[in-house]
Amino acid sequence: MRVGVQFTGTVPAGQTRRWFTFAWPAAWHVVWNVVTTAPVPGNAPEVQWDVQVERGSATDITYWINVTNLTASPLSFEARYAVLN
Repeated sequence: MRVGVQFTGTVPAGQTRRWFTFAWPAAWHVVWNVVTTAPVPGNAPEVQWDVQVERGSATDITYWINVTNLTASPLSFEARYAVLN
């Protein structure tokens, strides 16, 4: 299994931002996770994300990752991937 951090980012309080990463092999099964990089005290979710997929070519995939900050402060994060096959 291949795992890593593809990119880092910051989202303003209560906002959603979109990133993309391209030229991933179409044969790979990639799972995306978004993890905050600084602790936010409390007992509530901090971040929400969804992934959309574009078939860029016969051999490549582009992933569009929408990250939503659920807190009242700017939020820094890592976009992590795992290739399952």
